[in-house]
Amino acid sequence: MSDVRDSILTAIKTIKDPELPINIYDLGLIRKIDINEGAVCIDMTLTTPNCPVADLMPSQVFEEVSKVDGVVSVRVSLIWEPPWSVADLTKRGKSVLELMDIDINHMLAKINANTTSMTIDKKNVD
Repeated sequence: MSDVRDSILTAIKTIKDPELPINIYDLGLIRKIDINEGAVCIDMTLTTPNCPVADLMPSQVFEEVSKVDGVVSVRVSLIWEPPWSVADLTKRGKSVLELMDIDINHMLAKINANTTSMTIDKKNVD
């Protein structure tokens, strides 16, 4: 991995999710980082399109990555496909959430089985 890429990842890891004690990289919000002669293009997502910090997080990524030596320009794009899920967490991210007693393995099993923890009973209404 290049020094610039390492420095970009280090910068991104300083940005924490406002609701969880985890950085946005380990949360799995960074989808792609392309670097071409100092021009950096980052695709990122959020845990939900209704995220209250939808405008703040991409700006934070832009600001932090812009400070990295060797970076001449930064473009941050917010993308929604594929949607974020707990499967996007890094190993470290999963460990942090498990320390908070969040059962990641149960959530992952639900995703893999294509089920949710909610059941809807459809009844006929006359």
